[in-house]
Amino acid sequence: MASVRAKAATGATAVVAVALIAAGLLMLVALRGNLVEQVDLQAEVTARDVAGQLATGTAFDDLDLDRSRPVQVLDADEDRLLAASEGLEAISGTGSDQVTVREEPPARPPGFDDDDDDDDDDEDDGNRLGPGEVDEDIDYADGRATVDGAAGPYRFAVVDVTTPDGTETTVYAGAPAEVEQAALDSVRTSMLVGVPVLLAVVAAITWLMTRRALRPVEGIRREMAAITHSTDLSRRVPEPSVRDEVGRLAVTTNETLAALEASVERQRRFVADASHELRSPIASLRTQLEVGQAHPDLLDLGGAVQDTVRLQDLAADLLLLARLDAGEQPAAGRRVDLAELAREELAQRAALLAAAGVTARTELAEVTVEGSRGQLSRVLGNLIDNAVRHAVGTVRVSLRTEGGAAAVLEVADDGAGVPAGQRERIFERFVRLDDARSRDAGGAGLGLAIARDVAVRHHGTLTVSDAPEGGALFRLTLPVPPPSDPAAPPAAG
Repeated sequence: MASVRAKAATGATAVVAVALIAAGLLMLVALRGNLVEQVDLQAEVTARDVAGQLATGTAFDDLDLDRSRPVQVLDADEDRLLAASEGLEAISGTGSDQVTVREEPPARPPGFDDDDDDDDDDEDDGNRLGPGEVDEDIDYADGRATVDGAAGPYRFAVVDVTTPDGTETTVYAGAPAEVEQAALDSVRTSMLVGVPVLLAVVAAITWLMTRRALRPVEGIRREMAAITHSTDLSRRVPEPSVRDEVGRLAVTTNETLAALEASVERQRRFVADASHELRSPIASLRTQLEVGQAHPDLLDLGGAVQDTVRLQDLAADLLLLARLDAGEQPAAGRRVDLAELAREELAQRAALLAAAGVTARTELAEVTVEGSRGQLSRVLGNLIDNAVRHAVGTVRVSLRTEGGAAAVLEVADDGAGVPAGQRERIFERFVRLDDARSRDAGGAGLGLAIARDVAVRHHGTLTVSDAPEGGALFRLTLPVPPPSDPAAPPAAG
């Protein structure tokens, strides 16, 4: 497969070749037209000079003819040579190839006898030249002639003229076309020699310039190949000092490598943290089962069930995160009543609230959004569980709209709150603050990470700030769709 340099050099050479050939052809046509016009002018001057002599009554044998140029004077039928220039040895391309006057015409040809005019002559008078007139129309013809032993191409001007005594004649006067041919041949030769040389120069320059321009790209390619074979994502491709297209490509490549390195590192950390979190309940469950097998009377069924539920919840969270990482989007067109969903989640946690001695206050406006009911339920459940875990005595859940375009769901508690420096970190996976770890040994640090990922997938946001109650305020903002057809499908579970 041809390289980019070869393709660029070939393309540039082809474009220049087409341009040069087209320009050369146009130049040849224009040059030939100009030269032919000059030769025609020379021939016309000679022809009109001879015609003027005839029109003024100069006898055929007294005509002043240029010896260096071929001149013929023929009769109206062009079958009789009336006069010819001296030195004319051969001629072709005119009305006759005669070069010698075989029958000497009288010095003054006899005039017309008016008594002999017939009806045909009267009918043709409108198309004939009068005595002493020269035709204004000039015709041209290409031919050859030999003058004083020198043969060559000539351009002949053809003029009709009538002598004062009524003799109709045709004058052929030639001008040499050798200069025209020589100039055209010289230009053709120059083009045949110069165009290939110029194309070779263009191809060489294009090759070198393309090679120089693509040298950084080759460096990027080599480094990317080395990174691929070494699997060392910490390496970076060289960045040219000039910020042109290639320089921006190098910068973008390094940014991609950095993002890929971060993604791989995050994936490795995720796998390591997930393995660690799974190891604890599995080890505990195995220990309890082994003790129960050896001493059935010591089996802690409640602890085994608790470890199994914890293991099940952790597996469900990991599965949901994997689906979110895979780019799963909520089904479009499905409507979810957030107020109803919030009441359901609070009702399911009535026993938890009572056991923790926490009172739930609600301020729920009727708001409907588009999305996955199951994922939004997980978000609300995680936020409420987090608030109950840290609340002293009160949890507030409120829902309202802002500007009719956004639904704002807030979950607040009266606990210790989240330090300002940790407010973004708590949304990272497997991150638990020291306080949370001490109060809830069973948490894996995935709830808030899942909540934010789901919010982003629903084109919303999830932030944390200080609550008026003194604790943490989690604000979930989701877009509100326009009113839909009553026949729209119900929300998906």
